[in-house]
Amino acid sequence: MLQGKKILLGVCGSIAAYKTAYLTRLLVKAGAQVQVVMTPDATQFITPLTLATLSGRPVLIEYFKTGNGEWNNHVQWGLWSDALLIAPASANTLAKLANGICDNLLCAVYLSARCPVFLAPAMDMDMWAHGSTKLNLSKLQAFGNQMIPPGNGELASGLHGDGRLAEPEDILAHLAAFFELNAPLKGRKALVTAGPTYESIDPVRFIGNHSSGKMGFAIAQQLATLGAEVNLISGPVTLATPNGVQRTDVTSAAEMFEACEAVFENTDIVVMSAAVADYRLAKIATEKIKKQEPSLDLHLEKTTDILATLGSRKKANQLLVGFALETNDEILNAIAKLHKKNLDLIVLNSMRDQGAGFAGDTNQVTLIGKDGEPQSYPLKSKTEVAKDICQKILTLLK
Repeated sequence: MLQGKKILLGVCGSIAAYKTAYLTRLLVKAGAQVQVVMTPDATQFITPLTLATLSGRPVLIEYFKTGNGEWNNHVQWGLWSDALLIAPASANTLAKLANGICDNLLCAVYLSARCPVFLAPAMDMDMWAHGSTKLNLSKLQAFGNQMIPPGNGELASGLHGDGRLAEPEDILAHLAAFFELNAPLKGRKALVTAGPTYESIDPVRFIGNHSSGKMGFAIAQQLATLGAEVNLISGPVTLATPNGVQRTDVTSAAEMFEACEAVFENTDIVVMSAAVADYRLAKIATEKIKKQEPSLDLHLEKTTDILATLGSRKKANQLLVGFALETNDEILNAIAKLHKKNLDLIVLNSMRDQGAGFAGDTNQVTLIGKDGEPQSYPLKSKTEVAKDICQKILTLLK
């Protein structure tokens, strides 16, 4: 359940920080992306180099580097993560978090995080039992944070009692159990198409479009995050494969249709976000066409309408989502396409909306279901738009 998950690992100043080396290793082996954020005091107990090597990412410690204007954007990291895990969470940091004190990067990331937060306390037994610590823990849990309770045993002070950092294996199991419980699409199979198709003219030229594939890749990642087994069929793009997603690369509309047909029957959720060519060359030249005549006429023929074909074969237990990019009469054209192609949901883009459409990192969509009621959203990042689309999918599956 941790495959592909983005985990922010906060490390505080505690002797138990040495365990975070093994914890980082376990998280990475489980398939998670790990970004370590350390408090300045934590660097006295374990070196940033150790955790950077194990996580494969530079460790974040300070807000900025003096003199060059480079800074660590706490808001960005708060939005990036699927979970914030603070282990060990010292009594000092727990007190800061409970009272909104924001005097280091980790505290700022915590206040910016929209994801679930897990706190694994570690301190000596008398600190753990102190009334102020109990009050802070109570406040933090009331805020919705989840506590991974400390263990009982020998402490660094030589005393024996509660306050030991939970073992890395137990912390890992706690996270995995949370994501499994919150994976509503576990056991579901999803198919997502993305990107353009290229239709050859001759061995060096093609007809294509400006689709970057970013929207489809974001949807594939979000479906995987929700627990689905995702097949991503992509046209020619330069994007990295989303974590936990199985990818098939194709070039032409015919290849995309063949790849879709191979998995469609056993798929529960189908999201057709690819910008598939409507026409292709009736006859592809076997050699490069020379520039001789003042004009060149190309005879085109229709490609297979993949969305309509799958819509005609759709079973009652399958959910089919299509996309419509319109320039005029957007709502009417999208609703017509929804019914004509037997879709359960259509995602409408308008070329008239600034910041929406191809290539960019933002999009503005309107979702329309079978009831014909448009649900419009403001301009957002494509990652956030993917979350809106998948949330709508979840409501339609209920």
